[in-house]
Amino acid sequence: MKISIFGLGYVGAVSAACLASDGHEVVGVDPNRVKTDLINAGKAPIIEHGLGPLIERGVAEGRLRATEHAHKAVAETDISLVCVGTPSNWNGSLDLRYVRKVCEEIGEALRDKVGFHTVVLRSTMLPGSMRELVIPTLEAYSGKKAGEEFGVCNNPEFLREGTAVHDYYHPPKTVIGETDRVAGDKLAELYAGIDAPLIRTNVETAEMVKYVDNVWHALKVGFANEVGNVCKRLGLDGHEVMDIFCQDTKLNLSAYYLKPGFAFGGSCLPKDVRAFTYKARSMDLDLPILNAILPSNEHQVKNGLRLVMEKPGRRIAILGMSFKAGTDDLRESPMVELIERLLGKGYELKIYDRNVRLAALTGANKDFILNKIPHISRLMVETMDEALRDAETIVVGNSDPEFRGVFSALREGQTIVDLVRIDPQRRSDERYDGICW
Repeated sequence: MKISIFGLGYVGAVSAACLASDGHEVVGVDPNRVKTDLINAGKAPIIEHGLGPLIERGVAEGRLRATEHAHKAVAETDISLVCVGTPSNWNGSLDLRYVRKVCEEIGEALRDKVGFHTVVLRSTMLPGSMRELVIPTLEAYSGKKAGEEFGVCNNPEFLREGTAVHDYYHPPKTVIGETDRVAGDKLAELYAGIDAPLIRTNVETAEMVKYVDNVWHALKVGFANEVGNVCKRLGLDGHEVMDIFCQDTKLNLSAYYLKPGFAFGGSCLPKDVRAFTYKARSMDLDLPILNAILPSNEHQVKNGLRLVMEKPGRRIAILGMSFKAGTDDLRESPMVELIERLLGKGYELKIYDRNVRLAALTGANKDFILNKIPHISRLMVETMDEALRDAETIVVGNSDPEFRGVFSALREGQTIVDLVRIDPQRRSDERYDGICW
């Protein structure tokens, strides 16, 4: 394939060298004459392990060159990868001036080009940047329509400085956000030989994925450092503690606990976060990340309450009261807190949870149910149908499989507020509102 790459920094230079090494014909485009001269001399414009030999070989074999002229580069290639920087403005917002400038140049070149061309943004941009800036700029300067006369994709990179060449060939995933199938197919060809999951999605999701990755990495560093600071004060080896922590790939280093939904509760998490942060305070340690966990959880309870209160009507059915399905444990259940607040605001509630109802008769939590929350236990009904009968809003509070039948039982005028995503395929619409989807 014939490829033009705009921006010869870390991402652009590595992408150019690796694509040339794969046998593609690559032209790098950068307004910095020093960078283009270095590439054309067979030298790397940045210090990166393994990059120099790839560039030297690519230039020597005639598959890699660089230029300052965007128009000619677009005219002679089939696909353009945009890898320019997106630095921060003084207030933390994203500076997209370089993206805009390159899109103007590519758009002008597309105006004169015959044939379909694919424009791929690898620069890190916030969701909405493709729809609000990239596509309108390309269309305005080309006079052509995206998705019809040229293609547009978002293709976030997952390269770490120092191991970027290795990461290019061994990525954790390849994500293609596409506006049209033709452009997506063309881009997917570039990664045909790379052994990694290939995910094709919309451009906004692709833009978001990169930010979630980087914020997660930053959070992990901060989390480990705060744990290490507590360990140090207690005379423990923070590395040893975290090494043991990381051996758990079933819960700790896994997708578990990483699905958006309602607040956490139960007998362990709130209590242990409270105790851990109290211990740190008693040693005069400030843990900004760990201290934010419980307030963040409280915000999610408020988000759930707001979602319910936005719906019309005062009659509410609650499906699931324990903090998760398959248990009768109500200790620090966020659903109990939600119910308390709705009652305090004068809503009429009917509650159905088969595990809690059974526990009220014979279970270990009988005392808690009958003595601590008797006003709530009196609102419990025997069947899901009874809870739904007169409800205007139906709140799904845990993922008990029985609650999947709520969609077939839904009647005219009823709305579902889902806090757990009881149906993984369903998205929010007029009669269904998911808390994070």
